[in-house]
Amino acid sequence: MSAATRVDDATHLRGLSLWWDQVVAEDPGAAAPRPPLDGDTTADVVVVGGGYTGLWTAYYLLEADPSLDVLVVEQDVAGSGASGRNGGWCSALFPTSPDALARRHGADAAREMRAAMRDTVVEVGGVAAAEQIDCDFAYGGTVTLARTAPQVDRVTREAAEGARWGDEVQLLDAEGVAEHVRAEGVLAGTWTPDCARVQPARLAHGLAQVLVARGARIAERTRALRLSPRAVVTDQGTVRCRWVVRATEAWTPRLPGSARDVVPVYSLMVATEPLPASVWATIGLDRGQTFTDARHLVVYGQRTADDRLAFGGRGAPYHPGSAVDARYDQVPRVHAHLHRTLVDLFPAVADHAVTHTWGGALGVPRDWHASVGLDPATGIGWAGGYVGDGVGTANLAGRTLADLITGADTPLTRLPWVGHRSPAWEPEPVRWAEITAARWAATWADAAERRTGRPSLVARALSPFLGH
Repeated sequence: MSAATRVDDATHLRGLSLWWDQVVAEDPGAAAPRPPLDGDTTADVVVVGGGYTGLWTAYYLLEADPSLDVLVVEQDVAGSGASGRNGGWCSALFPTSPDALARRHGADAAREMRAAMRDTVVEVGGVAAAEQIDCDFAYGGTVTLARTAPQVDRVTREAAEGARWGDEVQLLDAEGVAEHVRAEGVLAGTWTPDCARVQPARLAHGLAQVLVARGARIAERTRALRLSPRAVVTDQGTVRCRWVVRATEAWTPRLPGSARDVVPVYSLMVATEPLPASVWATIGLDRGQTFTDARHLVVYGQRTADDRLAFGGRGAPYHPGSAVDARYDQVPRVHAHLHRTLVDLFPAVADHAVTHTWGGALGVPRDWHASVGLDPATGIGWAGGYVGDGVGTANLAGRTLADLITGADTPLTRLPWVGHRSPAWEPEPVRWAEITAARWAATWADAAERRTGRPSLVARALSPFLGH
């Protein structure tokens, strides 16, 4: 579809994230919304949600069978949700730890899941290259910093446990960490190759363009109101189909019957202005490495292709009733805290401006166990519950859903997350109390460990809620 057939410009995407600002600046017309659904229609497969899960599912369906009529319906613009706002880590991370997977599904299944996730990072890079999607893909791995004694203990265990599941996790001393990144107060760390830096909005935007070129239909500004067996009711018409795929992640609670399937939890980000070479000579990150540290309240960062530091983390409040609203993307006190944390890690950025602040919701299932599946009786498939690890996991979900829908019997369809059903979250206000308590507990645990130099007992109590 040409830019001339778009319904309006992309002004509303400006300010959504650094990533979308870059896309819109490069080509405002191409990023404008596609026309909505024009009344009732039919399709072979209707994918509800135009984020990574929906786009990858459509991509691999057309790879398997180019004759399929695939329709993606998206309430805004493809990639305008978490797919265009995240930290840009295409990683092998999976929200459920290998140990927890082994307890639930067996050790062999846990190893197969880890191998599939590692392969997924390579797969995303391969597709981006083959389809000429310019998304700044750089296979630089991830450095985890340890800046307190309890954090050193955690990264040491991580390195030892990684080998059990086939993961390459190198334990580093402070000098070894400095070969990747030079942050303040580092005692030790780890490095794993299984992560790539990406510009996430360019990846989503590029995938959408590839799909349209291959004959898929993408109806934007079209909100799904109800998913039914062999049909999707939207605010622009009803689509009758053979298969329905729910790929709505944090927006899932808006669908009837799904209010307690996942909770939307906000993660926020800041990005600096492009930093001079003198600052990067101090910091490093010269090979596309992503970085985090071993605190309990997650933080994450990358050096962007245009030499900014993009840095994010949890800590924003959960909103009762699983509410998702654009107003929640900006929380000044949390953004200020993220900036202070970034300066604490890298004092050299203290005098450089923050040019972008943004946020977005991610989906968390009650047991922190992502899942993918298909009910042959109803024709309804689903994927999600990535807990912030969706850039890579959504690709694996899309490949798996394509195999399930086309009836292919592959190793992917036998992975342990296929068909998993998480328990429902508790009703409000219990749900709000649990999530808020967990957020504060993680904050308290980090503060206590910095103060005492000992592992936090509060953090140990959190483990069942974090998929460990």
